[in-house]
Amino acid sequence: MNSLHVRGIFYRNIVLIRRSVPKLFGLFGFVTVALLLWGFITLWVQTLAETDARADFVSLILSAFIFWSLFDLSQRSFGISFLEEVWSRNVINLFASPVKLSEMILGFVLVGVAQSLLAFFYITSLAFLLYALNIWNLGLYIIPFFVNILVFGWALGVVTIGLVVRFGPSADILAFFIPFLVLPFSAVYYPISIFPPILQKVTFILPTRHMFEGMRTVITEGIMPLDNVFWASTLNVVCVILAFLFLYWMLRLARSKGYLSRLVQD
Repeated sequence: MNSLHVRGIFYRNIVLIRRSVPKLFGLFGFVTVALLLWGFITLWVQTLAETDARADFVSLILSAFIFWSLFDLSQRSFGISFLEEVWSRNVINLFASPVKLSEMILGFVLVGVAQSLLAFFYITSLAFLLYALNIWNLGLYIIPFFVNILVFGWALGVVTIGLVVRFGPSADILAFFIPFLVLPFSAVYYPISIFPPILQKVTFILPTRHMFEGMRTVITEGIMPLDNVFWASTLNVVCVILAFLFLYWMLRLARSKGYLSRLVQD
């Protein structure tokens, strides 16, 4: 693996973000507005509960929102890094260059890490200033959930790239839709126990379900749920392997059928 190629992919995408006000707004603006929305909703819901039965809705809901925003951003930034090559009609040059697929993916991973860390520190600081939410109270418990959320976002980003390679630029909407497809079944803002029994069994395969269930356990009980961490990590490994197999399959199909040409024609 050539580190120069990886740094080139990383630097190109960082420059695009740094010099674009709309892209910076996309990185920080949406999460700011969403934090205000969920913050006001949370404060209102907390006033509806009886005083002796109130849970810490600020910690439960806003922490879930922060981690979900992190997942959404990791998936979206990964997919959009590839779509930037498609929109600029540079993707064929990229595939024809000496850059390997693994180097391209690693470059996108570094872009995703940089964006996610920036957004995470920004949103946690803003949540502390506006709602006195200190996400760092989770301590070291935050690390396995943070890593697993990033990894699953990247896995779905790889799937997004495969779909764009197969169906062309018209599939770019999937970079924004896939996280919303996963959201209702990930138990982000509510426990898995409210699902019908059959849905509880089906959603077991989603790493996000175990991540957010585990995060709620940490907040409400102050213990690390090792079973949730184990299943989230194990399922993430499976998802990453399947995602890369899917991408290689789509690339092989696109090259044999001539679908790559559509990436510069649509």
